[in-house]
Formats: sequence, C-alpha cells, structure tokens
Amino acid sequence: MEQLLAQNKPWIDETWDKMVDKLRKVSVTTRNTLPLGTDETGKYDDKSGGKAGSWTNGFWPGIMWLMYAATGEDTFRQTAENGEETLDKALEAYEILHHDVGFMWHISAGANYKLTGNEKSKNRNLHAAAVLAARYNVNGEFIKAWNEDDVQGWVIIDSMLNVPLLYWAAKETNNIAMKQMAMHHADKTLANHIRPDGSVYHILNYDIETGECLGPASHTQGYDVEHSSWSRGQAWAIYGYVLSYIHTGEQRYLDAAKNVAHYFIANVVSTDYVPLSDFRAPAEPVYLDTSAGAIAACGMIEIAKVVPEFEKKMYMDAALKMMKALVDNHCDFTDNSEAILLNVTGSYAADFHVSRVYGEYYFVEAMYKLKGFEPMFW
Repeated sequence: MEQLLAQNKPWIDETWDKMVDKLRKVSVTTRNTLPLGTDETGKYDDKSGGKAGSWTNGFWPGIMWLMYAATGEDTFRQTAENGEETLDKALEAYEILHHDVGFMWHISAGANYKLTGNEKSKNRNLHAAAVLAARYNVNGEFIKAWNEDDVQGWVIIDSMLNVPLLYWAAKETNNIAMKQMAMHHADKTLANHIRPDGSVYHILNYDIETGECLGPASHTQGYDVEHSSWSRGQAWAIYGYVLSYIHTGEQRYLDAAKNVAHYFIANVVSTDYVPLSDFRAPAEPVYLDTSAGAIAACGMIEIAKVVPEFEKKMYMDAALKMMKALVDNHCDFTDNSEAILLNVTGSYAADFHVSRVYGEYYFVEAMYKLKGFEPMFW
C-alpha cells in the first residue's frame, strides 16, 4: 500500500494544493453561513436561518476543521467556530432533532474538542450524543430515524455514520450503555439491511414493540423500495461498518464493510469509477452521484489500513481510482463555483447533478487521508 501511495504522491500533492487554495478563499466568503449547495451563479447558499436543524449543517464547519487540522491556518478555524456556534440554534430546539445529529456535531463540535480541548464543544457533542441515545428502541435494539408518528419504526442505513458519536461518548463519559446501543443498532442493521450479495436496503421498517423487521419502508432515495441499490447508501454502509470495527474490534463489522465494498467496486468498474445514483436503476436516464464515490473512498482507505497486508492494495487502489475519476471529470478548482465537487445527486427522484456540502466534505476528507493527516474525527 505504501508503494501505491508513493507512486501517486505527485497527483495527491497537486490535487491537495489546488483544493487548499480554493477552500482558503471560500472560507472567507462563507464565514457566517452554513451552506448546502451552490446556486446558478456558483455561490453557496445559507441554511443557518430557518433550517438550522438540517442534517447537512455540520459538514461545512467539519470541512473547515479538517483544513485547520492539516494547515493550522486561522482562516479555517474562524469559519469552523462560527458554524459550530450557529448550530446552537438547532441544539436548543430538541423537537427538531433526528438521527443525523452525528453528522451535525461529531465532525464540528467533536472535531473542535479533539483539536483544541474546548470544553464547550465537548458539551455540545455530549448533548448531541444524549439526543441520539434517546432515540434508541430498547425492545427493537435500533435507533429510529425520524420523529413523525407514522415512521417510529423506520431505520435508515445513513445512521451507521452517526453511531460513532455514541462510541465516542461512551469512552468520554465511561458510559458503556452508549457503546452497547451503537453495537445493537449496528447488529440489527447488519442482520437486515445488507443483502447477501453486498447490496443494501436504504430504509427498513420495524415493529416498535417487538423489533421484528417488517420489510422495506414506503420511501427510499433509490430507484425503488424493494430492489434498488442506492449508491450513497452502499457508501454509508462501507464507511459506517469499518468505523464500527475501528471502535469495537469486532470482526463481523469489518467483514460487512468488505462485503459491501466488493459489491461497490464491482459496480463502479463499469462506469469508470464514478458511481451511478442507483446501481440497479434502468439504463436511462443516467444519474451519477459523486458524493457516493467520495464517501466510499473514505471507507475503503480505512479498510486498507486495518486488513492484512496482502489485502490492502485492492481497497486503496479502488479509493484512488474513484478519487482520480472525480478530480478528472467532476471537480471545479476555479473561481467559477464556490463548490469543488460537482454532479452530486440527492436522490433518484430529485436534485440531479448538483453540488452538495456533504459530498464536498467527504471529498476533502478523502484527500486529507491520502495526504496522511491525523486525527480522524469519526
């Protein structure tokens, strides 16, 4: 693996430098905002007002903390701190919070605490962890996704990227119950969300009294609820399960991450390493989702770090090929757009080939990993 990274070092360094130059500028123009995506002029919007509880609002300060960790430049820290403080509006409104509080605080406040020791940031992250733990269904051993009465049993694959918040809080507070909740949720999801071939259901519905899996929910961001393979859901599973392995050492989680990764790699080979929005969608129309590639690359880099030596190259090679495909055809390092990563698709039904801050985050994080920077914030 080291030889592969050494061979690709000139490309990694060149891409990193272009990315840093652009983010340095955008860190100033977005200093008091929480963007989701860019408009027709290429400028980032701002979701810090009426949508303070949006699941995406932690990703911009998260990007800024990654850049501060790598460069030490104060411009990134200022923007990160502003975004984290703006998120307090959501933290104070308990009823609007949901399963995505890990996305919102673990990579913003949690990153701040890890880098600076800020006690207020630590408390924000612990508050978010308590909110997530409160969503745990004791009989069902799962974490519910949303709040509405008719979806109390809905569980979403995305939550595998939120449970690391509970692993962290369990260690930080010596509260084993939070780790147990995270593992129970991971086991429930492993038993039902991941098909034998490595493809993944997006949302499943469970009986809230017994925990019995009732089958796919009536909604998905993929092509259909029963048979589709939404690529970003695949990527959440890859990264989420290798993170659960890193936090627990349980081999079944690493095996799950590898199983889904193999399915993902087999599918992106036929599309030049840029994933379709849904691997099982009809041939037309063609919707790509570059964010799925960036997320999966992050997960595969972590898999490469923990598998035996003879396995490492396959995962790192796939991650590099996906990132190179994004850089070659789906990135903008100019001033034409404030976003770098283009052609994100929010779901098979809407938001086709746009910029989205979560895709941007994982693109930046993957480059941060390829450069060899530490720490990891999940």
